[in-house]
Amino acid sequence: MRERWLNPPEWCDRVPEVVPLGMDHSPYPDRLVAKPGHEKELAKRTLTNLYNERPTWLAKAHTALDATVAAAYGWKDDAALTEEEILRRLLALNQARAATRQP
Repeated sequence: MRERWLNPPEWCDRVPEVVPLGMDHSPYPDRLVAKPGHEKELAKRTLTNLYNERPTWLAKAHTALDATVAAAYGWKDDAALTEEEILRRLLALNQARAATRQP
């Protein structure tokens, strides 16, 4: 979703990078090139601007991701978790795992 907002296909083209000698494909990501007439619009599409704007779809995506990560840790009370509580739980989990490691 972020990628689509940052680089809308109607505003830019993906141009494959060069393939280094001895390789069958490029290890580099495609270059994004603004389509004529969209240069200024595309230049404004930055992560900083996106997160400063914080559109509803982005806030909802982060809420869903936070809930999924909390569920992966087995935390059912994810809506009530503060950053401090999350860090406390992660520290406790790391300490418990470290205590069970063999030297």
